[in-house]
Amino acid sequence: MTEKDILAKQVVDHMMEHDLFSQWLGITVLDIKEGYSKIQMTVRKEMINGFGVVHGGIAFSLADSAFAFACNNRNNLSVALDTSINFTKAVNVSDTLIAEAKENHNGRSTGLYLITVTNQNNEQVAHFKGTCFRTGKELVSK
Repeated sequence: MTEKDILAKQVVDHMMEHDLFSQWLGITVLDIKEGYSKIQMTVRKEMINGFGVVHGGIAFSLADSAFAFACNNRNNLSVALDTSINFTKAVNVSDTLIAEAKENHNGRSTGLYLITVTNQNNEQVAHFKGTCFRTGKELVSK
């Protein structure tokens, strides 16, 4: 593990400690590298919407957390400028969802990330794209 990857993990550990929503989702961090994250969660029955299907916000929120962990893990506080999602397959209660965020562009003031959400059968359920703005502020002291 490189020094950059160690710092990336420290930043994400700090974020998870303070991210009550990601904790409520039941997110587990699977892998963190500079500009990259892979996380998972299990869908619970209280995540069903009024139509009796899993709320689209669940896959969006998982992807958004993966986006946040990937774009912030250089210890440069980054906020979302623009996000979008395409849903490709229904999500069901008890599904295990995995979101993998990959950096497409790392600029001085912005970054672009592509996040794929899959289920336990490795079927793609959503594609998320996020653009962030880098504030220049540190999240953790070095």
